[in-house]
Amino acid sequence: MAKLWFKFQRYFRRKPVRFFTFLALYLTAGSLVFLHSGFMGQPAVSQNQANPAAGGPAEGAELPFLGDLHLGRGFRDAGEASSIARRYGPSFKGKDSSERTKLGDYGGAWNRALKGRVVREKEEERAKYIGCYLDDTQSRALRGVSFFDYKKMTIFRCQDNCAERGYLHAGLEFGAECYCGHKIQAANVSEAECDMECKGERGSVCGGANRLSVYRLQLAQESARRYGSAVFRGCFRRPDNLSLALPVTAAMPNMSVDKCVDFCTEKEYPLAALAGTACHCGFPTTRFPLHEREDEQLCAQKCSAEEFESCGTPSYFIVYQTQVQDNRCMDRRFLPAKSKQLIALASFPGAGNTWARHLIELATGFYTGSYYFDGSLYNKGFKGERDHWRSGRTICIKTHESGQKEIEAFDAAILLIRNPYKALMAEFNRKYGGHIGFAAHAHWKGKEWPEFVRNYAPWWATHTLDWLKFGRKVLVVHFEDLKQDLFAQLGRMVSLLGVAVREDRLLCVESQKDGNFKRSGLRKLEYDPYTADMQKSISAYIKLVDEALKGRNLTGVPDDYYPR
Repeated sequence: MAKLWFKFQRYFRRKPVRFFTFLALYLTAGSLVFLHSGFMGQPAVSQNQANPAAGGPAEGAELPFLGDLHLGRGFRDAGEASSIARRYGPSFKGKDSSERTKLGDYGGAWNRALKGRVVREKEEERAKYIGCYLDDTQSRALRGVSFFDYKKMTIFRCQDNCAERGYLHAGLEFGAECYCGHKIQAANVSEAECDMECKGERGSVCGGANRLSVYRLQLAQESARRYGSAVFRGCFRRPDNLSLALPVTAAMPNMSVDKCVDFCTEKEYPLAALAGTACHCGFPTTRFPLHEREDEQLCAQKCSAEEFESCGTPSYFIVYQTQVQDNRCMDRRFLPAKSKQLIALASFPGAGNTWARHLIELATGFYTGSYYFDGSLYNKGFKGERDHWRSGRTICIKTHESGQKEIEAFDAAILLIRNPYKALMAEFNRKYGGHIGFAAHAHWKGKEWPEFVRNYAPWWATHTLDWLKFGRKVLVVHFEDLKQDLFAQLGRMVSLLGVAVREDRLLCVESQKDGNFKRSGLRKLEYDPYTADMQKSISAYIKLVDEALKGRNLTGVPDDYYPR
């Protein structure tokens, strides 16, 4: 016996690979036995659970989770349970207690998974697939809002987003793009042409290359359908050539804001202009640019169907922006020929670089690149993110670098500067909460915030000073000015990039300016996170930057940078 054991040891000592192979086979066999017992085992149901009358859940009450049963036990009756769920919904109220028990027998994670499946099946019931359609980047088949997600797009996510905004149709394209609209303005094509799998849902089709998988949304109350919140743009003088400026008009004796907005939304126009008892629809153009707002008292004529709303007059229009997306500036592509110069879009982190990239892409129609790679930005439509920054295929390159060598690698630069107090808080939120999230209260109150300010505040100053010192052909743009006068500032930026842009396209950008990475309002802290010492040091950095700008005959920092 001892000899046999010795030979066994020597055999595996000489060939360790054999030993590990043997061990892996042993563990695999054990796992298979365990899974087999999970499939064959029957879930134990107490008398009380099986019979609501004997102390179980009351009739119509939601069944509770039953603890952590083995996951394998749920597989056996999954088909039967889901068919019951489809028929009766997640809050099953049937009279047969044995059928109700089948839904209650699944515990823990499986019960939650089953509920998720039920929700998806209910969502599927409110949408009907109607076919594969041609799509054209110059003339979209669905001309409402759109959004992209190159990592997690699913059919249900697209349908939900379109349904929330009251659209009748949802279409998916290229596996990752979602388009909404009230009518399909394109031809039907063969089903075989919609052949791309959804990025976030294996086995599901999300259109193809320039092909839309279109669904008709079965909204619960179509007669009372709303199109989301229209954005108030202000009071404006009647344009000189009304029929060209606002090409669609309808007389509405019982005028209301909702009626005019709904009418223009249905006609696929982003602007609704109320003029007493007339409703006009159109786009922002050079004939009606929405740049010269009038006193709202000039438009203060009550709507005939609304007591507390103004509906404008024949001479002064009340204008709202509908939820219809202005597609005149939505097409984007890589540069047709390799660029001969590299232009940086340089900023301190948190100064609005991603927002500026969004504006530049809409204004020029070309993708922007990056010195880095951020998967979340790529997944949201910044396709230039994956290109090497020296590829020459993108219109400009995002960078936060501030070293001499890195700066001198660029032929020109747009230098975006933002109030350090706002920029530091924005970057802190991004660092601890993501691109559109917020840092937790514990991070602001903990050691992270003081340490962050100590390290990042000097960088805010040196970043600008280095680009002013080493950069070639630097265009300074203040974030605050870009927000205040987007049209003029964006025009300056595009001019440096060497692209001729129509004024109508810039007006389109104004109406689509927010993009996918705008935080839903700066979450106000209950206190000022900046201590007196922090403010003292930041004020000194602001003064350095202000003096450097003025020393180069440039506009100094905006007045609201200080005092605090």
